[in-house]
Amino acid sequence: MEETHEDLGVHLLASRRSTPADPPGGSRPPPCWRWGRGGARRRRRCGAGAGPEPRGPPRPRPRSRRGAEVSQQGACRMARWLPRSTDLTRFCQKLNRVKTLEADMMETSFNRCLSTIDLTLLGIGGMVGSGLYVLTGTVAKEIAGPAVIVSFIIAGFASLLAALCYAEFGARVPKTGSAYMFTYVSVGEIWAFLIGWNVLLEYMIGGAAVARAWSGYLDSIFNHKIKNFTETHVGTWQVPFLAHYPDFLAAAILLVATAFISFGAKVSSWLNHVFSAISMGVILFILIMGFVLAQPKNWSAQEGGFAPYGLSGIMAGTATCFYAFVGFDVIAASSEEARNPQKAVPRAIAFSLGLATGAYILVSMVLTLMVPWHTLDPDSALADAFYRRGYSWAGFLVAAGSICAMNTVLLSNLFSLPRIVYAMAEDGLFFQVFSRVHPRTQVPVIGIVVFGLLMALLALVFDLEALVQFLSIGTLLAYTFVAASIIVLRFQQQKVDGPAQPAGSQPNPEQREGIAAPELKEYESFSDKLQLVGSDKSKEHREPGQLKAAFEPYLEFLSDFYPGEVVTVAVVTLMVSAVCLCSILVFGNTHLHLPTWSYSLLLVLFSLGFVLSLLLIWAHEQQRSTQTFQIPLVPLSPALSIVLNIYLMLKLSYMTWLRFAIWLILGLLVYFGYGIWHSKENLREPRPQRVSARYVVFPSGSLEETVQAVQPSPQPAAGLPDTDTTEAKR
Repeated sequence: MEETHEDLGVHLLASRRSTPADPPGGSRPPPCWRWGRGGARRRRRCGAGAGPEPRGPPRPRPRSRRGAEVSQQGACRMARWLPRSTDLTRFCQKLNRVKTLEADMMETSFNRCLSTIDLTLLGIGGMVGSGLYVLTGTVAKEIAGPAVIVSFIIAGFASLLAALCYAEFGARVPKTGSAYMFTYVSVGEIWAFLIGWNVLLEYMIGGAAVARAWSGYLDSIFNHKIKNFTETHVGTWQVPFLAHYPDFLAAAILLVATAFISFGAKVSSWLNHVFSAISMGVILFILIMGFVLAQPKNWSAQEGGFAPYGLSGIMAGTATCFYAFVGFDVIAASSEEARNPQKAVPRAIAFSLGLATGAYILVSMVLTLMVPWHTLDPDSALADAFYRRGYSWAGFLVAAGSICAMNTVLLSNLFSLPRIVYAMAEDGLFFQVFSRVHPRTQVPVIGIVVFGLLMALLALVFDLEALVQFLSIGTLLAYTFVAASIIVLRFQQQKVDGPAQPAGSQPNPEQREGIAAPELKEYESFSDKLQLVGSDKSKEHREPGQLKAAFEPYLEFLSDFYPGEVVTVAVVTLMVSAVCLCSILVFGNTHLHLPTWSYSLLLVLFSLGFVLSLLLIWAHEQQRSTQTFQIPLVPLSPALSIVLNIYLMLKLSYMTWLRFAIWLILGLLVYFGYGIWHSKENLREPRPQRVSARYVVFPSGSLEETVQAVQPSPQPAAGLPDTDTTEAKR
């Protein structure tokens, strides 16, 4: 009786032989069979209460045999649907595969025309305007009070840690895509897609929120006549998370900005220069006039004090203030259009973040000193403050200048969003139509138009504060994964695609290792051979991700792992410990109501796990210093960024997390429905070999296996592939 099973190119031929004439020699018969007279095999009853064995041959039972066949067929059907361990392993490998970088990363279909000044003004335009003219009044009145200054300081420090990570990635990987690209080259595909999916929403919400603020400021210039006209002739909405009335003016400005962005990077940069110059002039005017009109009594206890909402309000305001620092992400997303990204990206991020942080702190100080914080108008705080102090002309100037500043934010959001969509589509994880670049303007026009329309729709119907809260969690999550990616990338060799190989040829070791190939030549020298013998193991060259020589006597069991494998596990442990630690800090006394001893014990345990993971990462070799910018104090600096970002995420409301979970579920549907099947990394994976195995069981108990590796020949004859046969016995 022979049965053939075929699954995933594996052919299994199982042959079972039975020789009833042979007596039981070296093999033991099954427990439910015994050998009778003349070597005849008889069936006996199994079980504890079995009676005497029957004499003579057993009676045939066709119904029982038929039932056994039916049950066997049913079991085979069930086995077909159950996933095997090899299939699950291959599936997990697909989810965590990393992107292979090209050998020449400066080659691009975009126009590299942006200088350091262009990138710096692009970053300033992305940060100054949105938070300065929108969030200062909202956070001061509803969340933190005058302590919004402290919120901006903490947010600026946390953004600095994340900005340094972005600067290193932008210099080493000068490709568009920002956090999506950085995660893809170091962590894995599904994580990169989810980060890119959230960054898309981040930019759409950012543009929509700024467009509504732009509309509100323009409406304040005309004494809210636009708002009154819309409410009278169109109507109002009383639906949660939706605007009180449809904002047609905000949608219109987004459509106009979309049209300008479609003309190319040079036109966008020129417009950004004009609006940024006006915005910085208005900021200088606000600071000078504000300090002249400042009244210190507005911070006194009679007005509620400096921090009326306490430390909790300061930290909650910090999480919301992250919306103001999205601008440096715009610089990283534009690195593929920079002339010299290795130097321009780190410098532009440092200059723009420093200037923006100083502007936020000073303007928040001026605003809360001019008028009491509890009387601020959240929609147009700065202009309303000048109006109330009797300087109507100054309020008009501030409102006009803020509109120009918000135009830079709209331009930066619409400038970066289609490029991230382009990066995902170019990798095959998003719809290919968005990877088309216009031959004349050298920009992804289809992505600009489509997402410009979606952004206009968001600005038309959604509420500003709900959008801002949703934006913070996406930004913080991107910062967290970029910081983790820095640690992973520092302790592994970079995967770079070498030059194309002809069909059927084998790549040499240098091409297989990418940019790390020149380091392999060091092992061919005479001195390295002496080191391998053991003359001086302490100075032996070690690859990134390997255990340092100083720790090898104490952690010798870690030397058996692949380079970078222990670091990856330690990074996961570090992030889990950070989540648990921050959860205890945020919810331990309020929601969980933990007693003091358990609260302290959990803090010590999770802090210990975090520190031990950090030390374990530090005990491994990092990549050697390169000519590009590198963040100092790795892994300490990225680890601090991870902890602070997770803490701020947990401070957000539960409704923000609920909306975020719904958006993630939609993203997973897109990935498993399209991205995983069209990923270009599928083409780089080696095809599985077809293996034919034949098992023969003999009565002696031996098992002989014949394995045939079936590989198609480059030139098959008569449609049949040649085969290479290797035999092994066990």
